[in-house]
Amino acid sequence: MYYVYMMTNWTNNVLYIGVTNDLIRRTFEHKTKTVPGFTQRYNLNKLVYFEDFTNINQAIDREKQLKGWKRERKNQLINDFNKDWLDLSGMLG
Repeated sequence: MYYVYMMTNWTNNVLYIGVTNDLIRRTFEHKTKTVPGFTQRYNLNKLVYFEDFTNINQAIDREKQLKGWKRERKNQLINDFNKDWLDLSGMLG
């Protein structure tokens, strides 16, 4: 299984879109800041959106598509999936 996901910070003003084959591990890495980079720098530790795919190429294509969207459209996608922008990491596994 492959996942496209979005992380944000507690004020929901910065978004990160990524792809992974292990959403639990990757979310943990973001939350614990084990991997240096964008999410660590901007304290993005709240999982607000994800989709699953059986094919890595489909997941990568979707990630690229979402990254090309304007912020307003990304916000609407999250609102439709998770209207209160709750941290969904607790519902994994």
